[in-house]
Amino acid sequence: MLIDIMCRVNGKKGEIMKKKILTLVMITILALGLLTGCGNSDKVKNGQATNMVCIALQPSAAFIPMMITRQTGDLEKALKEQGVSVVWYDFESGPPMNDSIGKGETDLCLYGDVPTVSAIEQGCVREVVGITAQAADSYAIVVLKDSPIKSAADLKGKKVATNLGSTGHNMVDKYLSTAGLAFNDIELVSATPADMPYMLRNGQVDAISLWEPSITKLVDAGDCRILAQGSDCGLEGTNTIIGRKDYCETNPKVVETVLKEYKKAADNINNTSDETWKYVAKYLGLDVSQVKSMLPKYNFTVKISQKDIDSLNDTIDFLSKIGKLDKKYDITNYCNSKYYDGTY
Repeated sequence: MLIDIMCRVNGKKGEIMKKKILTLVMITILALGLLTGCGNSDKVKNGQATNMVCIALQPSAAFIPMMITRQTGDLEKALKEQGVSVVWYDFESGPPMNDSIGKGETDLCLYGDVPTVSAIEQGCVREVVGITAQAADSYAIVVLKDSPIKSAADLKGKKVATNLGSTGHNMVDKYLSTAGLAFNDIELVSATPADMPYMLRNGQVDAISLWEPSITKLVDAGDCRILAQGSDCGLEGTNTIIGRKDYCETNPKVVETVLKEYKKAADNINNTSDETWKYVAKYLGLDVSQVKSMLPKYNFTVKISQKDIDSLNDTIDFLSKIGKLDKKYDITNYCNSKYYDGTY
């Protein structure tokens, strides 16, 4: 009514204004719908189960089974029988995912070990409901192919770049310790995964510590080689599925179904179609042969084991040591296998 009145008063100019106002109103309505569509208030109401699950995913080979079940539509089919729809959220890294689950915009997030322990430590009530993969050798310290560095001892006095506070950082610590060295024996350089290859190739650093798929890209380029992998120094590389506790408790069957479909995709990974492999490769920014070459590095276990708990507690110890965690805690209290076991 107000728009029509403005139109009659202002004539032709009013028509232009009317169109602008209507456009603004529609954009606002759409934006609000997108922002609240997966909000906490829509998914957990008075402790009642709901008809939606929002899953956060990032481009890591540790989550390939989830990419497979997403492309095939198998997860959607399984949940449709329960009257539940799936909304996918794509992220580049863990920190924004932490923000999304903290706000209730996502219900389940697939994480590496550092984002996992950070997410729980931040205070929002979350729990580990499954393990996407144990992947020690998906982490590596890489040097130039003709580098004289052959061992951990050779890193003494050298410049080593990694993303500080990451699993790559933890690997540097563990690898140095195999030669009785510590961080004060090297020059540690902070860098993003995107910048590390450039810094190595241009002589700004002597070694870099990072993870897949960057490792495969570097080695396949022909000018770099792996100095050490996670299994060479006791790094486990545990990746998880984290859930909002209130969502999981009110939608246990949904969580169980997600975990079982993930396991099914993992168990049948060798039967994955060419079309699906192309989708996975594109999602990871690799070609299909590169993706398949990485698979032996991943053990897609799903069920939480004591080994996983020990690995995550080791990550907590490391982050606490370098001052990246405000408080140290035991992640055992935040691991819940009942959804996978179906004992909820």
